[in-house]
Amino acid sequence: MKHESDVTVPDLDPGRLVNTLLTLKAPKPHLSEIGKVAEIADGIVIVTGLERALSDEVLLFEGGVQGIVLDLEPDRLGVVLLGPSDRIAVGDTVLRSHRVVSTAVGFALLGRVVNALGAPLDGKGPIKAQAQHPVEAEAPKILNRQAIKRPLATGIKTIDAAVPVGLGQRELIIGDRQTGKTSLAVDAILNQKDTDLICIYCAIGQRGDAVAKVIGALSKGGMLARTIVMSAGDEDAAGLAYVAPYAAMSMAEFFAAQGRDVLVVMDDLTHHARSYRELSLLLRRPPGREAFPGDIFYIHARLLERGGQFTDDAGGGSITVLPVVETQAENLSAYIPTNLISITDGQIYLSPRLVRKNQFPAVDLGVSVSRVGGKAQSQAFRSVAGNLRVMLSQFEELEEFARFGTRLDEATRARLTRGAAVRGALRQAERDPMSAVEQLTVLVAAMEGQFDGLSEAETMAVVLRLRARARADLGDLAQRIAENAPISEADRARMVELGRHMRQAGGGPDKGTGKGTGKGRSG
Repeated sequence: MKHESDVTVPDLDPGRLVNTLLTLKAPKPHLSEIGKVAEIADGIVIVTGLERALSDEVLLFEGGVQGIVLDLEPDRLGVVLLGPSDRIAVGDTVLRSHRVVSTAVGFALLGRVVNALGAPLDGKGPIKAQAQHPVEAEAPKILNRQAIKRPLATGIKTIDAAVPVGLGQRELIIGDRQTGKTSLAVDAILNQKDTDLICIYCAIGQRGDAVAKVIGALSKGGMLARTIVMSAGDEDAAGLAYVAPYAAMSMAEFFAAQGRDVLVVMDDLTHHARSYRELSLLLRRPPGREAFPGDIFYIHARLLERGGQFTDDAGGGSITVLPVVETQAENLSAYIPTNLISITDGQIYLSPRLVRKNQFPAVDLGVSVSRVGGKAQSQAFRSVAGNLRVMLSQFEELEEFARFGTRLDEATRARLTRGAAVRGALRQAERDPMSAVEQLTVLVAAMEGQFDGLSEAETMAVVLRLRARARADLGDLAQRIAENAPISEADRARMVELGRHMRQAGGGPDKGTGKGTGKGRSG
């Protein structure tokens, strides 16, 4: 009986077989470092056994979670998790990936909601990214930058007239809670509907419903298709909140390298700083002022230095950054706000005092400043609104003085009436950006006294009619403004006459008949 293992083998030439084996290349040995999880905390883990791991390298855990090496010590690594820590246990195996943390970049991300790594969050399927770029990158050198000269039209009268922002500028939006910081940034995005600007909205530590409202506003305003919405919510890992703004800048740098202009909104860096503080304390880093680690200034400086207007050799594009920071009880001298004020090119301060007076947007022109200034403002706005800040500052001083019930002369009462009318004309509804010709027509009419003596409701009604007529009748002026031509005396006279007609059409009192000092006016 023949056993199954007794198989017949064809005759082989032993010499030929030996020669074949001798000529084969020996396989390269594969070395793999394997680490172990030693400690677990909320959002961080301590890993041992990976002596050759690099800073910012991605480590792979058994549960499919990734982490970033943040602390390098002789016998252990401090790793920030990019996912939930409940999938990891002490003793789990950890492997090196031999790559730094990267995010997806490319035009396929436009119109999508993603996390800090470029993974989709909107349920619309996978994203075919053009490349993966490291979230950390060196800021462009001085020779690769050029002066900021082109304006970024926000569509908000107060900002475009008195605190102009240029393409490539870093303008801080600062204020207490519920003062309209996010609304201001979203309105600036919505005003880019008729431009080719690419926008990135980076929500850091925001609630899901708040992000959903922003997405809804962008969709309704027709800007979602040219906007990337990045969300690192308060329910996500602190590591994702830490990485998010750097990932947003990497996405922006991809477009800027191709000559495109990009607007990045970081909402907000207060939550980013708190996330980094939380991670640093868990990693047992020495705390400093307000328990923040000593490198918190560098964390934000190296982030915001990546914005700017770049030369043709560097792509010719620009990255405009609008970082948002929250204050408490109007304390502008707190640690994080002062850091960001010193890093950025100016700030737009939203005052709770103006919010209580129902003045929206609540931009305090006495504290707000643009260090680029008129260099990034069109000639039309410079010629119309050059003295707007001074006029309003003088009006507010007179208004405070008039509260004491002092008897005022006719000239002072007239200045109070004019100042209250101009301040009322600066009111603007949310999600209602205005074109340049509309803004200038309203400003000229208000500064020439066409709104004097009108109530708040009457002023808003006249402004609405005036905007509609400006769009219909001043098309030639709008074209010249777009070509950066100055406003002539004839153009100013047309705007004033238009304002007078719109006032009379509403049945309001004629210019100059309004009485009162404007004392105690809430506008």
